[in-house]
Amino acid sequence: MAKDREKVEDKANEPVANSDQLPEVIDIKPMIRVIRGQQVMIDKDLAQLYGVETRVLNQAVKRNIERFPDDFMFQLNKEEFENWKSQSVISNSIIMGARKSPYAFTEQGIAMLSSVLKSQTAVDVNIRIMRAFVSMRRFIATNAQLFQRLETIEYHQLEMKQHQESTDKRIEEVFKRLDANIPPSQGIFYDGQVFDAYRFVSDLIRKAKHSIVLIDNYVDDTVLALLDKRQNGVMATIYTQRISSRFQLDVDRHNVQYPPIEIMQFNKAHDRFLLIDDEVYHIGSSIKDLGKKWFGFTLMRDISANELITKIRK
Repeated sequence: MAKDREKVEDKANEPVANSDQLPEVIDIKPMIRVIRGQQVMIDKDLAQLYGVETRVLNQAVKRNIERFPDDFMFQLNKEEFENWKSQSVISNSIIMGARKSPYAFTEQGIAMLSSVLKSQTAVDVNIRIMRAFVSMRRFIATNAQLFQRLETIEYHQLEMKQHQESTDKRIEEVFKRLDANIPPSQGIFYDGQVFDAYRFVSDLIRKAKHSIVLIDNYVDDTVLALLDKRQNGVMATIYTQRISSRFQLDVDRHNVQYPPIEIMQFNKAHDRFLLIDDEVYHIGSSIKDLGKKWFGFTLMRDISANELITKIRK
C-alpha cells in the first residue's frame, strides 16, 4: 500500500514539459463545458493539461475525497456521458470507446486539485485554467445583451413562422372552399349583376341531392329552365299564388320533354323562399327577375325545409 501511494504521488507530481508554453500548445477554453448549468472540466482534459494519466488524477482525488463535495466534483450520469462522447472533438479510441462515466470538476474543484497534486506544475496549470474561467465569464457577461437580442430574434422568427403557417392554412381553406364551389350563406346582388345572381341560384340548384322547393308568386318559363339544372332524381316543386292557363301550358309542355316539375297554388307567402334539401334560403327577388334590381339573400339556419313545407300543407 505504501509503495502504491508513493507511485500515485510521484505520478501526480510529474511536471508538464515546459508549462510556460501551455497556452500555445493547448487551448483551454474549448475544454470548459456547461453541464447541469455549471461550467466544468472533464477529468480526462484536466489530466492532459497536468501531464498525468486520468487514472492517476482520479486516484489522487479519491485519496482526498473529503475535499471534493458535490459542488466541487460529480460523475456524469448515463445521458450526460453519451452527450459528452457525441460532442467530443477528440477522435481518440479511448475517449469514444470509454465505458466508465468521467468525472466533472467545477471551478472550485479544479482550484482544489492543485493542493491534491502537490506540484508547481499543477499550480501553474491551475492559474491558467482559472484565467480561462474568468475569461469565459467576462465574455458571457460582455455579450449578455447580444445573446438576449439573438434569443429575441429567434423568438420573433418562431412567432413569424407560426403566423405564416396559420395564414397558409387559412389561404388553403379559402382555396378549398373555392374548389368545392360552396355558395355564400348571405349577401346582396346589385342591379346589373344578372349573370352573378343567375350563377348563384344555379349553383344552389345544382347542389341539391333530394328536393328543391321554390315559393315565389311570380314565375314564368325561365324558372322552369333554371330548375332543369338540378341533378337527376332531384324532385322540384313550385308554390305560387296564381297559376295562369298560359303558365300551366308551359309546365305541361315542359314535363313532356324533361323531368317533371310540380306546380302547386299557395297564396299565403309574401316573400320568396328557395328550399334546397333541408336548407331554407330567403330570396328578396323573384327568380325570374334576378339581377334586374337590388336584392338580398340569406340562409335561414333556425328553420328547416321540412318545417316550412309542413306549414304550407296545413
